[in-house]
Amino acid sequence: MEASKNFVNGGRSKKSAGFSLIELMIVVAVILIIAGIAIPNFIRSKMRANEAGAVANVRSITTASVVYNTTYGLGFAPSLAALGGDPATPSASQAGLIDSVLSTGIKNGYIFTYAVLATDANGNAQAYSVTADPITPGTTGDRHFYADQTAVIRQNLTAAAGPSDGPIQ
Repeated sequence: MEASKNFVNGGRSKKSAGFSLIELMIVVAVILIIAGIAIPNFIRSKMRANEAGAVANVRSITTASVVYNTTYGLGFAPSLAALGGDPATPSASQAGLIDSVLSTGIKNGYIFTYAVLATDANGNAQAYSVTADPITPGTTGDRHFYADQTAVIRQNLTAAAGPSDGPIQ
């Protein structure tokens, strides 16, 4: 009779409070399963956001290059840094057409490289290319991007993109 007084509520003793080890292990297992599903999806969505940002930044650079060419009459910008700078005091060496972070060449998990491909007799850029490559492929992005003075943005899934790769859709 004495033993039956100590056990109530499904076999638990009145004196034991809290959760059993099995209950805690089940809760931890459920949390780990949910994390195992959620974390890869989060990483994938972050990579897609970085890629979308890279495309937008390449588009900004190509637009800024056209504006630079039209504004200063010196051809396209000689460097990515020439497209950046303070927009309050624009000049041919710092036009202020793109933000200061992008003008450093690294933004949203991508490295941006601007190269002059051809110059006229005065040394003014007549053709350029811009590439965007993930800092850590598979982590910050999968796709590589390329654009030139035609403003067509091209992509490659496995290596640095170039003028012969297909355009983005």
